[in-house]
Amino acid sequence: MAIAMERGEVAAAAAPAAADILAMPSDLSFKSLKPLELREEDFLPSTPVGVVYGTLDNGMCYYVRQNAKPRARAALALGVRIGSVMEEEEERGVAHILEHLAFSATTKYTNHDIVKFLESIGAEFGACQNAMTSADETIYELLVPVDKPELLSQAISVLAEFSAGIRASQEDLEKERGAVMEEYRGDRNALGRMQEAHWLLLMQGSKYADRLPIGLENIIRNVSAETVRNFYRKWYHPKHMAFVAVGDFEDTESVVELIKLHFQEKDPVVEKRAYNELPLYHVPSHEEPRFSCFAETEAGGSAVVVSWKIPSRQIVTVADYRYTVAEGMFHSALNQRFFKLSRQQEPPFFSCASVDDNLVRPVKAYTITASCKEKGTLEAVESILTEVARIRLHGFSERELAMVRAFLTADMESAYLERDQMQSTSYREEYMEHFLHNEPVVGIEYEARLQKAVLPGITATEVADIANLLKARLSCIIKTIEPRVSVTVKDLKNVIAKVQALEDEGSIPPWNEEDVPEEVVENKPEPGVILETTVYEEFGATELVLSNGLRVCYKPTDFLDDQIVFSGFAYGGLSQVPEKDFLTCSMGSTIAGEIGVFGHKPSVLMDILAGKRAEVGTKIGAYMRSFSGDCSPTDLEIALQLIYQLFVTSVHPGNDEVKLVMQMTKEGIEAQERDPFTAYVNRVREINYGNSYYFKPITVKDLRKVDPLRACAFFDSCFKDPSAFTIAIVGKIIPEKVVPLILQYLGGIPSPSEPVMKYNRDDLQGLPFTFPAGIIREEVRRSMVEAQGSVQITFPVELKASNMMEEVHFTSFISKLLETKMMQVLRFKHGQIYTASVSAFLGGSKPSRSSDVCGDIAISFSCDPDSAWKLVEFSLEEVARLQLEGPTKQEVLTVLEIEQRAHENGQQENIYWLDRLSRAYQSRLYVGDLNTSFQAQDQWRDSVRSSLDEVAMQKALCRILPVPCAQRHTAVALVPRPSRMKAIAGLLNTTTVSRKLVIAAAGAGMCVFMLWRLRQRRVSS
Repeated sequence: MAIAMERGEVAAAAAPAAADILAMPSDLSFKSLKPLELREEDFLPSTPVGVVYGTLDNGMCYYVRQNAKPRARAALALGVRIGSVMEEEEERGVAHILEHLAFSATTKYTNHDIVKFLESIGAEFGACQNAMTSADETIYELLVPVDKPELLSQAISVLAEFSAGIRASQEDLEKERGAVMEEYRGDRNALGRMQEAHWLLLMQGSKYADRLPIGLENIIRNVSAETVRNFYRKWYHPKHMAFVAVGDFEDTESVVELIKLHFQEKDPVVEKRAYNELPLYHVPSHEEPRFSCFAETEAGGSAVVVSWKIPSRQIVTVADYRYTVAEGMFHSALNQRFFKLSRQQEPPFFSCASVDDNLVRPVKAYTITASCKEKGTLEAVESILTEVARIRLHGFSERELAMVRAFLTADMESAYLERDQMQSTSYREEYMEHFLHNEPVVGIEYEARLQKAVLPGITATEVADIANLLKARLSCIIKTIEPRVSVTVKDLKNVIAKVQALEDEGSIPPWNEEDVPEEVVENKPEPGVILETTVYEEFGATELVLSNGLRVCYKPTDFLDDQIVFSGFAYGGLSQVPEKDFLTCSMGSTIAGEIGVFGHKPSVLMDILAGKRAEVGTKIGAYMRSFSGDCSPTDLEIALQLIYQLFVTSVHPGNDEVKLVMQMTKEGIEAQERDPFTAYVNRVREINYGNSYYFKPITVKDLRKVDPLRACAFFDSCFKDPSAFTIAIVGKIIPEKVVPLILQYLGGIPSPSEPVMKYNRDDLQGLPFTFPAGIIREEVRRSMVEAQGSVQITFPVELKASNMMEEVHFTSFISKLLETKMMQVLRFKHGQIYTASVSAFLGGSKPSRSSDVCGDIAISFSCDPDSAWKLVEFSLEEVARLQLEGPTKQEVLTVLEIEQRAHENGQQENIYWLDRLSRAYQSRLYVGDLNTSFQAQDQWRDSVRSSLDEVAMQKALCRILPVPCAQRHTAVALVPRPSRMKAIAGLLNTTTVSRKLVIAAAGAGMCVFMLWRLRQRRVSS
């Protein structure tokens, strides 16, 4: 028996089988794969398959793999099995601080030279892009170009510095405290507080409970550099580390040599460090459920979270793998039920999802989260517990499991078909999981055959048995989240008792399944014909004009073997709607979407599409309406059927459906009104766009004016006339198979008797908005649970029609320059922010071929509220300096390199070419010849890039932005509203005369209040 053998022996025997599978013919189809013949007690390969895996002399593991997706790039990572749980009380937050300091200064690099290096080679640095710290581990990641030999060596050198060369001086620490504090402050919003409260309930009784990675404010502000260095020396040992390199390498041997070179350079430092074994911290289970009735005044709605802690289970044997598949089937089948419950009349919740959540090394959790109406949390909890109890009593039906099997098989088939086109970052993540959590790496061919062996045999009973782990007395945590508490712990206990009694009595009926049609389209339409065909050999695309007027352009690619992406657009949208109808029409997509725009209710469509990979979404904007989606090549017919249904379906809202949609929308609006940041964003839009009705937020009062029938009628009219639409399709296309489907379903869309919403782009009505003249500065003061600060500085932009497209490229370049400069000044120089973004908005003007374009460029960042206006001045000074002096040559080269690397990556993606085709059709140059407008895109880009130096960038800054920038801009800051007691204290802290006046006024106010209370008592008695 394999189970009786030593682990090493079994692993050694199993590994060659995986290697043999790798040698199978690469063109073997998924359907022809034979299931593996394995026993449940057989061990899975323990050595990673398909990667060069080894250990350096100092104990550090490494993983190296050749992979050409994306071309000329390498995904690198340094994983460290050290996280915040290793901290002592006086170190809380140090693991995360250390991650920050790594990019600040090391023995080789100082003054954020690492960040400058990354940006200079086009590898952007940003929040959460390059590193993360959790309770159990820290991971540093880089995605770098390797088309120059020295770049890979230098990138590996950087990560080697993190392993043993982080400087962590007092000066470095002081510079970085502000950025860490801003990240801490950002985590103290409503979502952060809710997550922390749930974490404390989950981890109660363990060290994890008090070791959130962000740490404590007092320690962030005051910890010494010596404390940070001591933590670093104690825990950052090579035996706790792994290095991963996956990329477009010429060979793996030379990469391994580079790893040895750079990491063994650190051996003299490492030899001075004692090796400390990693302790395993226990998370206790509990019989009695834990409860929390959490009041969060800034919550984005009412919600319920129910979790059950489960011991972590490593996947070692075939039986372990089988169990994880059964777990996935359980959550998938349960989520299907939850979705259908959310779409019934008087639903218990608006949305609900069950997940398998890996928490920390010793435990994971099954967690069910639901959003619900205000004062509806108790009903949501009861519904969740009832559904789990229903599964224990009656299980899942064979039909439900058949749907889940279809989903899992489709996902595996997609992964198998694209096995030679996986992104290097995906492999990087897979190998890091092997090192950190002992996840097996068996290769997609092996796993596909393993799934084929296991999946058909998993029974409904096996899947339903998992519900036995979701009982109230098995480490259960129930939490309600509300703006104002409406339930108590006693209420929650009563719900548990009620559901338990119903289960004990067997009074919960079986699940009632809906009748589901077999096909999306029951009666196939009469195919259309091709009126005109144009082949564009220059960029490998073909255009068809169909008999119903629809224009279709398809471009075959070989980037991914299991992907086709598509989008369609037509001119004319909400700008054509009279102001009096705007609110109603703007709700069209929301109302129609909930009812079903593809000829079926969303819950029924989900069942029809089981095992199919085809999605279509719609959008109605100011000047266009559009749809887009993606699918597997084998499911293109389904995707085209959905588009056909979109055009032939008339949405008829029923009273119950409308009531549900309006209730959900009302709850969402009320949640936004509680959120300080939403109020701030809304005010920014009101200021910048002249209080235009198009940019105004919808209110609950507005919602009462919406006419659902008119809203759905408007939505229907947006997708009625095929002759107004142009569709682009890109991906794994075989024309001989695809064109007949295009004719059947796109050509088969009937033409209306009269044109419907068919507009000329030059005749569209423009949105009514005007950027303010001069300077506007305003504070948005909102009551907050914890102080948060945000700033947006906005400059008006007007691009002239004569050289519009070049100016669009210049706008993009100066936005990226400003973003890098804001980070340098506000974070690296002043240490006051965590991250900054600069964005350009040019979508407000109508898409006329001859008009100028108005928009804006906005600088945004979060900060300490007390520093907001000081940072506004720093930002304006830097923009003004750039306009006056211009950027340096290196700064321009950095921006060009970032753009070039993004461009290179994009050229290897289907979505990039889909966007290129769509933009070519929407170009000002397009008047019927797609080749002219398509080629012009490259010409405009090349023209700007070739001319862009320090002088050209400076001129663009002065031409596109106001000069001087300080004389025309808006600056809006979100700051906390002082409490009444603080306001009174502030008033009292004045001159003696003023203080007396304040006291007198307060006294008079109190007298008035007392008289009012007395009168109220008399009236009521």
